[in-house]
Amino acid sequence: MAKKISNPTSTLQLNFEQDKPKRKMDGAVLYRFQLIIAAFLFLIGTLLLVSFGSSFFVGVSDQSEVERGMVETIKGSDIPIKNLAGLLGAKIAHFFLFKTFGWSTLLLIPLFYLSAIKVGFKKEFYSLERLSWQVLFYILWFSLLAGFFVFSLDLPHSIGGGVGYFVNEKLYQLLGYLSIFVIGFGGFIFLVLFYQLSPKKAKVAVPMNTEEDDEEEESLFLDEDGPAVHIDNDDLEEFRPIVPPVVEEVVPVVEETVEVAPEPVVSEEKKEDDLDFTYKVADVADEVIEEEPTPVSREIKANDLVEQFGLYDPTADLPKYQFPTIDLLKEYDQKNQTSQVTMDELKANKEKIVETLLNYGIGIQKIEATIGPTVTLYEIVPKAGVRVSKITSLEDDLSLSLAAMGVRIIGQMPGKDTIGIEVANKNREMVPVRAVIGSEKFQKSTFDLPITLGKTISNEIFVADLAKMPHLLMAGATGQGKSVGLNMLLTSLIYKKHPATLKFVLVDPKKVELSLFNKLERHFLACLPDSAEAIITDTKKVVSTLNSLCKEMDLRYDKLKDAGCRNIKEYNQKFINRRLNPNEHDFMPYIVLVIDELADLMLTAGKEVEHPIARLAQLARAIGIHLVVATQRPSVNVITGTIKANFPARLSFKVMSKIDSRTILDAGGADQLVGMGDMLLSMGSEVIRLQCAFVDTPEVEDICDFIGNQQGYSSAYLLPEPDSEEMGGQDRGDFDPSDRDSFFDEAARLVVMHQQGSTSLIQRKLKLGYNRAGRLIDQLEAAGIVGSFGGSKAREVLVKSETELEEILKNL
Repeated sequence: MAKKISNPTSTLQLNFEQDKPKRKMDGAVLYRFQLIIAAFLFLIGTLLLVSFGSSFFVGVSDQSEVERGMVETIKGSDIPIKNLAGLLGAKIAHFFLFKTFGWSTLLLIPLFYLSAIKVGFKKEFYSLERLSWQVLFYILWFSLLAGFFVFSLDLPHSIGGGVGYFVNEKLYQLLGYLSIFVIGFGGFIFLVLFYQLSPKKAKVAVPMNTEEDDEEEESLFLDEDGPAVHIDNDDLEEFRPIVPPVVEEVVPVVEETVEVAPEPVVSEEKKEDDLDFTYKVADVADEVIEEEPTPVSREIKANDLVEQFGLYDPTADLPKYQFPTIDLLKEYDQKNQTSQVTMDELKANKEKIVETLLNYGIGIQKIEATIGPTVTLYEIVPKAGVRVSKITSLEDDLSLSLAAMGVRIIGQMPGKDTIGIEVANKNREMVPVRAVIGSEKFQKSTFDLPITLGKTISNEIFVADLAKMPHLLMAGATGQGKSVGLNMLLTSLIYKKHPATLKFVLVDPKKVELSLFNKLERHFLACLPDSAEAIITDTKKVVSTLNSLCKEMDLRYDKLKDAGCRNIKEYNQKFINRRLNPNEHDFMPYIVLVIDELADLMLTAGKEVEHPIARLAQLARAIGIHLVVATQRPSVNVITGTIKANFPARLSFKVMSKIDSRTILDAGGADQLVGMGDMLLSMGSEVIRLQCAFVDTPEVEDICDFIGNQQGYSSAYLLPEPDSEEMGGQDRGDFDPSDRDSFFDEAARLVVMHQQGSTSLIQRKLKLGYNRAGRLIDQLEAAGIVGSFGGSKAREVLVKSETELEEILKNL
């Protein structure tokens, strides 16, 4: 519906005032500086104009003077310079017209003048950036084109300049006179790519509605230049075009009188030359609404943005970021490490395996050996009628016979009809980090979060996608390579991901293991807004950080819902293609949470840590939050059933007992590892034995220094503030019944049942941290369930029965 505004001038002024940016305090100083720059650009343009113009008439006369050296020029000469811009102008003209690009450099003059107008008066007749690229290309291309004719027809040298003549001389030696086609082809490529030539769009005629059927037909034509209205009836005084959804512009029109039923008719006393402003309104006269964009209009608008600005580049904030190079990693001498397993050792082990099995009545049809960096895999095919369980029960006997540690029997090799026996090599091979990071398999990996941990027992580089795991649970006794494994995982991600696409949340209760990565704060690290350090070492901050990640997860899911996407990959692709409004959406980097020691957190915080970890593990995969949790004590009170159920990928270094191995892997074998990076990785039903690559501390420091010395973001990636209830008892305050702790009811029933109002009881039974348990006691006191603080004695429980307590809880 179109409505006529009686005073369009005031309306336009109002809109302009709303769009007008606020003036800063130093606006006057900035304006003066801009005028100075504009005057300087204008001066350069004038200098070039005078210099070039004079050179066309007196350039030959000044030739001897401009070719003199600097020392001779300073001493002076008796020959006067005829160029109107003096010796400087003569030298400038000589440089541009004779030595470089010839007459095409005249294009620089309008470029400087237009730049001066834009800087000084904020007026731009044509996109200055676009014009600059055109000028630079045409200067070079016209120089080459003119140089061809100068070279071919012996025209004046200044037409094409020294560059044009020199290039054409080389092209003529190579192609002869066919070089003109090469020059023309270069210009054609520029025209096609720069101006984005495309087929002319056909005009579409859309019938227009009129109030009477007997009036002549009207049409609205759309072409590349925008909407244009054509009306065949010259006497028509009112019309209302049906504009397709793609047209959302507000178009000013000139009309004598406009009437739109059922709106009141505008007064005809208005002057004929007044400017009328049409726009769409709701049924209420003073309420202006915008038409809801359709999917087609959004798609067309997105395509226009991509055509104009290109795809969104998330790395544009750090355009000069350089990925760490392989040279930062130490190169070890591999000559002394090859062929660590001799043929004699292989034959001896084979004979002992065959002999031991025969002693127990087990015959073998076939045996093969595969040499790995740490262990050698012997694959055997038993004779018919031999039960697999009979062989797997001989693990200790084989270990004694072979006099080797780390003998592990695999009941059935995945996808094969063989039984595997892994025997540790006497002389193991170290796997340097440079060998796996620099491998073709890792460098060409297209995974979303590629990680490489080392080599398999068949000497193959192992590369996996953390985004598909999607979370990793690590365990291992002290000194077995767990910290090196974490460093290897982080290093491989750093080598493949840009800081704009990946962030780390590092939790290090031991305070020393992950401190090497502190230099990556402004590139890869994420933390809470009030954190003094990006790496979290205070266990009191861990709960807040985990709850903050849960809030980040919820916010991301809200954005995915609004965008109509199922996961972060679809969402980011949609944002890159400019299908999402940047005022409501933004690019989401992957977030990897790394916890170095879970056991310490479970002892100090218990359920406060377990609940958010379990929630993140259950839900965070789709929105790009992935967890890597490590512990050196894989007991059931640390790796609880809730945590374990949500970590399908488990990695175990050597542990001390079979119980620990079954806790982490749901299978034995981790207690038979030989240490020093020897590990088992369980992903689903498959268990893979790997030798972790060795990345030394100086190597990690060099990588972090290389990245930390580059330009980074202004701060670490900030996570949202957690809700007050999620922060638990870190800050005590007055009790608010509507904002009570989520464990309030459970704690109240606990103290009433035991008739003991102590913080330690709540902390022990509910597995909460001391701060949160203290907050619960304060809330129970404010609710009248326990008495006031009485020194070393436990608080008095004022509620004597559970029935009375339930009534109180209902009233709260």
